[in-house]
Amino acid sequence: MFSKANLISTLVTAIWGLGGGFLLWGIVADPLLQDHLMTQGMMKDPIDMVHLALGCIIQGFGFSSIYRKYGATNYGVNSGLGMGILAAIMVGLGEGLIDFATANLLDIQGTLVNFVVYLVFFGITGLLAGLVYKKLG
Repeated sequence: MFSKANLISTLVTAIWGLGGGFLLWGIVADPLLQDHLMTQGMMKDPIDMVHLALGCIIQGFGFSSIYRKYGATNYGVNSGLGMGILAAIMVGLGEGLIDFATANLLDIQGTLVNFVVYLVFFGITGLLAGLVYKKLG
């Protein structure tokens, strides 16, 4: 569980989680999603950086640990990307549609735009984990 490859993958994917999250949702998706928000004032200002960083570390560890099992027969870019796409489908589309059905967060167009952002985000997360595990795993 705490192998060198898993710890380094956790660190790399956590850093991407923090930086990539700001890039994708904070800069790219923010203007795209503004017209699709169902409830205004949902986002915290300022952001709680301590809990954000902790969440990124936990997400990076979880992703890296699952990938260690998922990609064990063939670590690399392709298996990492595949794992990332599966995570995006589960979280971005699955949870997004559940949120759409049960809460007033985003309309359906916003939910689908957010899913595309999740595809990019977790695709890159998977690529990074795949590269680390290929090199160290």
